[in-house]
Amino acid sequence: MNELIRKALSLGVGITVASKEKIESVVDELVKKGEVAPAESGELIASLIAKGEEGQSEMKRLAREQLQKLLAELHVATRSDIERLEQRIAKLEGTPEAPETAPPPL
Repeated sequence: MNELIRKALSLGVGITVASKEKIESVVDELVKKGEVAPAESGELIASLIAKGEEGQSEMKRLAREQLQKLLAELHVATRSDIERLEQRIAKLEGTPEAPETAPPPL
């Protein structure tokens, strides 16, 4: 699942770069056709890119929410769950708390 998430994020970054290039290309064409003034092109590009980034941020938020719901439905232990259990085990065994080792990322 970790690899799937990594691939999805890479795809999102690739789409963002391609979208920025596409926006610049389309605005350049509009300038050539005289539909947009050259002085306004930079502002238009920035505005369109900002809107795209807002959309991407919203998509990330929605993806994160869906992933959290999925993990909850699958009853996957969270990092805090694991740390709490490690502390409980250490207490039951009468040993000092477990060393602070970070588990591999999910």
